[in-house]
Amino acid sequence: MINKIISFSIKNKFIVGLLTLALIGVGIYSMSTVNLGSVPDITNNQVQVITVSENLATEDIEQFVTYPVELAMGNLPGVDEIRSVSRFGLSVVTIVFEDDMGTYLPRQLVQE
Repeated sequence: MINKIISFSIKNKFIVGLLTLALIGVGIYSMSTVNLGSVPDITNNQVQVITVSENLATEDIEQFVTYPVELAMGNLPGVDEIRSVSRFGLSVVTIVFEDDMGTYLPRQLVQE
């Protein structure tokens, strides 16, 4: 099967060249007319609480900042998951909400 394709390509170089140019032309046309805004947003509904305290070590950030924020956010309605990262002087708590809560209600709940 592959030998037949190769022999046809060698015998009919002009047809193969035309098909290659047609394929390139269709690709360029498709690339120029594609709507880049048509890709849906597949990220989950999340809010991040970022806290900076330059004088605290990682263990202190975890104990005095990250853990209390996690406890406070755990009681919010519609919370699916809470993730956190503590580094030297930095605490990042990510609260993932249910998808049907919208965009602004979770932000308001976290801010309160």
